[in-house]
Amino acid sequence: MKKPAHFKFRLYVAGDSPNSAQAVTNLKALCHEHLPERHEIEIVDVMREPKRALTDAVSLTPMLVKLSPAPIRKIVGNLGHREPVLQSLGLKS
Repeated sequence: MKKPAHFKFRLYVAGDSPNSAQAVTNLKALCHEHLPERHEIEIVDVMREPKRALTDAVSLTPMLVKLSPAPIRKIVGNLGHREPVLQSLGLKS
């Protein structure tokens, strides 16, 4: 039996802006519901790490990057529209 995939996410936020806070909340809820025990989330605050945002070519926040499993996906926004987010992440066909 194949072991379920482990998901790695990186969420770029801009300080404690309302959209950034909502994206964090929405991502945690989505992972709790659809990927319990199978995910890790790294949150990068571009206000605190502007060079990293430049290096990673982040021009809009909040931005979610699904690093694994492949393929890499990027989603911009507060992740409030759940169905398209699930489809983009490969969690719903």
